[in-house]
Amino acid sequence: MHDSPAGATPPSTRGGFARGAGSGTGGRAAEDAAAPAKGRTARGAGASGVIPAARRPTGAGVGRLRSVPAAPFTRRAWAEAAYCLAGFPVAVVGFVLVLVLLALGTGLTVSLIGAVLGLLLVVTSAALARAFAAVYRGLAAGLLGERVQAPPPLRPAGKSFARLDARLRDAAGWRSVAYVLVKLPVAALELYAVAWWFTGLFNLSAPLRWAGFGQRPQHGMEGAPTITPIPVGGGAPHSTTFAGTFVAAAIGVATLLAAPWVTRGIVAVDRWLVRALLGPGELAQRVRNLEETRALAVDDSAARLRRLERDMHDGAQVRLVALAMSLDMAKERLGAEGEPVADPDRLRRLIETAHSNATEALTELRDLARGLHPPVLDDGLPDALATLAARSTVPVELAVDVPERPTPAIETIAYFCAAELLTNVIKHSGARRAVLGVSQEEGLLRMRVTDDGRGGATLGTGSGLPGLLQRVRTVDGTLDVTSPEGGPTAVTVALPLHA
Repeated sequence: MHDSPAGATPPSTRGGFARGAGSGTGGRAAEDAAAPAKGRTARGAGASGVIPAARRPTGAGVGRLRSVPAAPFTRRAWAEAAYCLAGFPVAVVGFVLVLVLLALGTGLTVSLIGAVLGLLLVVTSAALARAFAAVYRGLAAGLLGERVQAPPPLRPAGKSFARLDARLRDAAGWRSVAYVLVKLPVAALELYAVAWWFTGLFNLSAPLRWAGFGQRPQHGMEGAPTITPIPVGGGAPHSTTFAGTFVAAAIGVATLLAAPWVTRGIVAVDRWLVRALLGPGELAQRVRNLEETRALAVDDSAARLRRLERDMHDGAQVRLVALAMSLDMAKERLGAEGEPVADPDRLRRLIETAHSNATEALTELRDLARGLHPPVLDDGLPDALATLAARSTVPVELAVDVPERPTPAIETIAYFCAAELLTNVIKHSGARRAVLGVSQEEGLLRMRVTDDGRGGATLGTGSGLPGLLQRVRTVDGTLDVTSPEGGPTAVTVALPLHA
């Protein structure tokens, strides 16, 4: 699945939902010819029917087993190991500086003479912790792909004591202090995780050390040592025979296979701490999200009204004006009551023109109404998605499990997102098949579209996916894209059940 480039959006409804940035563009074409496809079975070219999500074979367990031998050779494993190594010296320096300043400041604050100096040292420790937090966010983003939004900068105003009070109340600064202090023991555990890699490589080299470096039980040597990352009593065992070195090598292989998972588990704790302590506070983030989604909703409504006004002015209004002119000319041709018609053929042509304009005006108005709310959604989202799957030229496996019907606004957003994503699959991915799954989990409507195409879809500018992201965010929804080069592509949309 590739996101639609700018200017490559397929024709869709006049005005309304489908013309906006990132709005669904495949909806009207799908519903026009497939409206009779009722029920929850997608019949037609490329549809494989509705399959309950619980019955689909996923092969996830087999995939996990296959990933175990390859884990030490993945880019993710190396990046996490590099993160553990790079973070430890920063953690030591940050812990020492912040703790010393905080301890001195706290100690001076309790005394009457050094209270002011103590408070200055305390706020300095918080400011220094903010600086280290920026370094940690950079490491997490560069090596782990964990991008955490930085808290807003502190800009205290007023007199000296007012600014000092604002810095003492800096919640983001104190969260940074907490992370810097907690980071050192976590970094020690991460360094321990890296030790699994080195011990595995060391043990794996036991036959080479025996043959090439003379680590044999001679001249006072006990043989090739074997070390383990798990502390055991009795010291490190030694290989006293060449065959025993292969046992040590086998232990090294097992250690290397386990090392990425040990590293991943400890790094997962660090990821959670980064998200919890180094980003903006929950209340501040919620306020910022509400401000952004409100702005998006206002902009979307204004753009939709402008499209409606433009399309009515350029379409239906022009047809109605032509209709009125044709009827006026026909009235003049009729003449006075009782008089014969001067040119019956001309009058007939005028009436035919008026009839044509009336028909086209009705079509324009119907398209405008359909762009606001597709009629296929009247029977519910499952039937609407079955229609989209039935109309797709790429085979679509459909799995819908929606026991509770969402509100109309949520259904409309989900429908147009599915239409846009399936259109991307057809036009840009080169896929042979696609899967469209919809389910309700934890009070959310989750829609996932996957394909086996060439991949490479991104949320970059100039594509339709950022527009879809903006639209789902207006109702506090999310959109996630996973599309490595070469595929496969998976796009997941999560929406609340009630707008």
